[in-house]
Amino acid sequence: MAARCSLEYEESLRAAGFFSIAGVDEAGRGPLAGPVVVAAVILPKGFSHPKLNDSKKLTEKARDAIFIELSGQTDIASAIVEIQPEEIDRINILKATHEGMRRAVAALCPEPDHVLIDGLPVHPFPKPQTALVGGDGISLSIAAASVLAKVTRDKRMQEWDAVYPQYAFAKHKGYGTALHLERLRIHGPSPIHRRSFAPVAQAFLTF
Repeated sequence: MAARCSLEYEESLRAAGFFSIAGVDEAGRGPLAGPVVVAAVILPKGFSHPKLNDSKKLTEKARDAIFIELSGQTDIASAIVEIQPEEIDRINILKATHEGMRRAVAALCPEPDHVLIDGLPVHPFPKPQTALVGGDGISLSIAAASVLAKVTRDKRMQEWDAVYPQYAFAKHKGYGTALHLERLRIHGPSPIHRRSFAPVAQAFLTF
């Protein structure tokens, strides 16, 4: 088991005959509003970074800087997919997250030979996979995906904050904080709230 964020799993897979290894992670499964965002990343062999880690362990400033670095490197392949609240409500958040993972991997160029997924296995899946619980803290590929997904989603919620300032989305990013729940009770659900999530459904019924 890898003790730190590294390419240990990627290198083991390459040694087993898989050339192109992608890391996949999501941001936004828990919030009451906005999309769930999934990123897939293929890092070049020998990649290193002094600060890259699980996005939750990084400051916003560090995440933003790493996002720019990763996006600007031509030898890094990445794809980012957003699954909107309407689809989340239709198929549920777990299926929406898994669908986002499939779409993100399908959008990668080149296609990966194997995929490292943060969390539990995803079935069905278009490529061979290895699921790693806590993978964003031990695999650099998954960590890179976690940063791309998190920064993309946070920026999206900041954009929605300008459209619906009454919900203060920029402050809580759609998570069920006391502030968010208070605004939800006062204003009722917005068009980007997930109707299938219990606090939103209750607010919708009582508003």
